[in-house]
Amino acid sequence: MSGTSTNQEQPIVACITVGMLEENCYLYACPQTREAVIIDPGDEAPRILEAIKELQIIPKYIINTHGHFDHTGAIDEVSAVYPVPLAIHPADVYMYTDERISKRYNLKHPLVEREPDILLKEGDRFTIGVLTLEVVETPGHSRGGVCLISQPYCVFSGDTLFYRGIGRTDLEGGDYEQLIQSIRNKLYTLTEDLFVFPGHGEPSTIEEEKHENPFVTIEE
Repeated sequence: MSGTSTNQEQPIVACITVGMLEENCYLYACPQTREAVIIDPGDEAPRILEAIKELQIIPKYIINTHGHFDHTGAIDEVSAVYPVPLAIHPADVYMYTDERISKRYNLKHPLVEREPDILLKEGDRFTIGVLTLEVVETPGHSRGGVCLISQPYCVFSGDTLFYRGIGRTDLEGGDYEQLIQSIRNKLYTLTEDLFVFPGHGEPSTIEEEKHENPFVTIEE
């Protein structure tokens, strides 16, 4: 477990980097109630479960920023211990049971056995203690890509925006122009001091990426 913040007044943020693609699973919790959301449990379920235990948090939701296997592979194992509502955008639900993906990467089929309980859409809100996560649709990396904004603290950007990078658009459902517009119109318009917690790699801020990201420049 890395990148853990447990300041008594700040949200609890724990990053567990898992799997062969080094995907970032996040635990985001209210410091007062210890209620939490599990974001993108992609692999190595025992490590995720151990982190939940160590932090003494209470999962209320599992949320996927998108449906790629490296972000969903541990859902069933985690759900066996914490059978909380599962949320994903409807455009990416098919990836849970897409046999082509399982065969291509030699993964179990179906990749995710349980069905989602919540189909995400723009403006949906999740409350965990005193914290709120708002869903913003950011297609481009996949058709159903979303980011999760928690004002005034952070945004979980999935594979939309990285530290000095952007998500791939050469996979099924990817669209380069759509991704660029998602970043410019949905993320770069956010408060600049928000931390950006991406699906891979190290964290950043909105301000840093607006000025330093070589792939998406600010339109004058």
